[in-house]
Amino acid sequence: MLTTVFYILSAITLASAFLTIFTKNPIHSAIYLVICFFSIAGHYLLFNAQFLAVVHIIVYSGAIMILLLFTIMLMNLNKEDEKHKSGLTILAAVASFCLVAYVLLAAFIKSMPILEKGDYYVSGEDYQSIKVLGQVLLDEKNGFMIPFEFASVLLLVSMIGAVLLSKKEEKISL
Repeated sequence: MLTTVFYILSAITLASAFLTIFTKNPIHSAIYLVICFFSIAGHYLLFNAQFLAVVHIIVYSGAIMILLLFTIMLMNLNKEDEKHKSGLTILAAVASFCLVAYVLLAAFIKSMPILEKGDYYVSGEDYQSIKVLGQVLLDEKNGFMIPFEFASVLLLVSMIGAVLLSKKEEKISL
């Protein structure tokens, strides 16, 4: 049963990711990306990480996609305004994609050794409880409180910058 759900979620994730990349309409692309985020949250549920799944839905499917949609709307993308890409630009993009894919694949293959069945290391810690997660992230000794604060200031500054960029200049008539 879980294997079937995994394969269905994987198919939805891959299909929506490809549709996100290959769809010409940016709004449709953003909607496919939201579907991809929800299916990834489904994978987190299969891993029995409910808190991570809920946070993923709130942060990515909620906040990040709203910011992305606002950016798309502010940019006012039209096909008439889009510049045509030269063959050299397309070739450079394909070459860089292949290089990044090769590096990621090599890192993935070398990172995890093949283990025999049942040879996984178990530390005995419960890292899925919210209490332990909060202690790890926000502990005064080695926590991540300051980076969280910096991230919130960065998001606030980027939001203010987006509002200032979207404002139209008023023409002064004499």
